[in-house]
Amino acid sequence: MTITIGRRELLVALGGAATAWPITARAQQGERMRRVGVLLGWAEDDPQSKIGLGEFRQGLETLGWFEGRNVRIDYRFAPAGAEVEGGARELIAVQPDVIFTSTTSATAALQGQTQTIPIVFVVVADPVGSKFVANLAHPGGNITGFTNIEPSMGGKWLELLKEIAPQVTRAALLFSPKTAPYAQDYLRQFELAGRSFSVDTIAAPVRDRTEIERAMEELAREPKGGLVALNDSFMYVNRQLIIGLAARYLVPTVAFNRVWTADGGLIAYGIDNSDQYRRAAAYIDRILRGEKPGNLPVQAPTKFELVINLQTARMLGLTVPDKLLAAADEVIE
Repeated sequence: MTITIGRRELLVALGGAATAWPITARAQQGERMRRVGVLLGWAEDDPQSKIGLGEFRQGLETLGWFEGRNVRIDYRFAPAGAEVEGGARELIAVQPDVIFTSTTSATAALQGQTQTIPIVFVVVADPVGSKFVANLAHPGGNITGFTNIEPSMGGKWLELLKEIAPQVTRAALLFSPKTAPYAQDYLRQFELAGRSFSVDTIAAPVRDRTEIERAMEELAREPKGGLVALNDSFMYVNRQLIIGLAARYLVPTVAFNRVWTADGGLIAYGIDNSDQYRRAAAYIDRILRGEKPGNLPVQAPTKFELVINLQTARMLGLTVPDKLLAAADEVIE
């Protein structure tokens, strides 16, 4: 629960020491209402939207920005890129002071419609390759933010797959070319790791649910297959389908987000998305106070998490190594 203490009460309670509390001092009475646009690449009722936005709003409040008091927030949602262009247009039309966004597709839609309104992104895998920024240290334009992973993770996921399912000799990397234009970078690392672990690797691009079903069926036609689901919004939105098919065909699967394991997936390794939403609030604050996004470096992930679903492992007939259990941030029984 967040408890807000008024400026007057705080000054009375702490006297001159209140000057040591710059966050409270920022919430000045009579401050003009600022406007923040939000475009997320998830559904409004998705766990990632709910948790992430909660962290984002709490981060803003910690910095003195209170929704309805000195900041208005306009929300739009575009799961797996659906209606993303329309959501971007609607936000640009209200001329916010800054826009907060998640996923590559949502950021690209906004970039295509404004080169002046500041944009702060999270959950973008390759901001340089996607041409959102000139380089990570000096973005140089109206966009900056927080990357969610790097291509070397393609090898790490396959390594985890072999650790939890050592019988795997064939592995597919499932991805959407539309929402993961950066997939080839990950695929190269995935293939390199495959040679190291004596695993035949398969590129499995999919564009709709039917193609997901077909790819999973083809993978399951031969024994000892495994799957890695790439970190993109299309995979995330269709995770229930993929998890169900993996259970039907007894295919061990590695994903990138803890929500997968909570929904029945085997193992997930990736960034702590909540941490990125909290950190993004600090960039929104700095831009609202006059800093230019082009001067704010794109930041890499700082928190990663490994989550294992033991119930799913037992269903697949797998014994999770003690070493892997000890390294896990969370084990779902």
